[in-house]
Amino acid sequence: MEKNERKKREKRKRLDEIIPDDSIRNEMLSRLYKGDPILGEKGVFTNLLQSFVNAALEGEMDNFLEEAKDDSTDNRRNGHTSKSLRSTAGPLSIQTPRDRAGDHEPIIVKKRERELSTGLDEIILSLYARGQSVEDVRFQLHQIYGLEVSTGAISAVTDRVWSEIIEWQQRPLATCYTIIYLDAIHYKVREDGKVISKAIYTVYSVTTDGQRDILGLYLSQSEGARQWGLILEDIKRRGVEDVLFFSVDGLTGFKDVIEQSFPCSALQRCIVHKIRNSTRYVSDKDIKAVCRDLRKIYTASDRDQALIALEAFGEQWNAKYKEIKPSWEADWDDLMAFMDYGENIRRMIYTTNPVEAVHRVMRKVTKTKGAWSNDKGLLKQLYLTLKYNEKSWKRTAFNWKVIQRELMEHYGERYTRYLT
Repeated sequence: MEKNERKKREKRKRLDEIIPDDSIRNEMLSRLYKGDPILGEKGVFTNLLQSFVNAALEGEMDNFLEEAKDDSTDNRRNGHTSKSLRSTAGPLSIQTPRDRAGDHEPIIVKKRERELSTGLDEIILSLYARGQSVEDVRFQLHQIYGLEVSTGAISAVTDRVWSEIIEWQQRPLATCYTIIYLDAIHYKVREDGKVISKAIYTVYSVTTDGQRDILGLYLSQSEGARQWGLILEDIKRRGVEDVLFFSVDGLTGFKDVIEQSFPCSALQRCIVHKIRNSTRYVSDKDIKAVCRDLRKIYTASDRDQALIALEAFGEQWNAKYKEIKPSWEADWDDLMAFMDYGENIRRMIYTTNPVEAVHRVMRKVTKTKGAWSNDKGLLKQLYLTLKYNEKSWKRTAFNWKVIQRELMEHYGERYTRYLT
């Protein structure tokens, strides 16, 4: 009760205490009542911020000259330098005071600086990460903040992230990973006056502690097993010594390059990809029934029961779709690798869907783009897209504690020695 009464007795600050200048205060109130924009070009508070910055610069000079007096230095004011600043409140016109000796270094707005540190760079990167082109970002900054920012200045901001990308791409990796999902996505890039398709190779992992992470994005002319082999050698160079599982699609030669780099790893061929390929030419009227019978194969309790379900599938559908059963038999060992483990590990490794979910995040912000002007622009935008959408892919693997117990039981010291 006493606390509430004390709050009531507290004096609230009046507007004339917050903005003592009558003319500024009355002008701002008048514009607010008229419904003028708060921020941006000619915004209600833009002039107030401009006055505040100029006053702060004058205060810096006063303090500098006062200290110079104490040092018995003969120095004094010598006019002002005018310049325009970009800010998220709108463009500001400032007057930076000069001293005769030229020793004063302003702090709030440094010499040759053209932007008030209000997070404009972060806004540019955020817009770019959401699929906006440089020209789109320029338009948005003008529309929202009333700022005229050149495409060159915007490109300069996005180019600053390039060193961060290189560092991220070359960072040391963990010694062991529980599973690595490998998949590629294709984009159009202009090269030598032509628009060509290029592949982005995505290496997506689950650490031994259950944390999902992207180990790298690699750009190449097309997707092929040879290029995947070079990528696997690169992650070995960066410190990876062991991987318990690889989950991959049906790319020819995948198994050979993985066995060459990580001979002890278990390889799981993606069941979802196999079903898609198996039902590509199945009639619409049969698709549900065929998928239902294929499901009996990969949801069986063990390999023997799965084989029985495959034979039953052949008896049912060989007459109409004779190519499906032989294709499963040809890839049987790679498709059924997950059958050697418990239910929770099976769910984690049987499909490349996790890395395809990462690709959906990338496509969501890039689907309206026709083609990128160069490889560097593509990689910058994809990296920033992933950085600003980490919550969607950088998280703990589902049901991890249970999976971890199964891994400890199945792999013993090979797994436990890497736990932190």
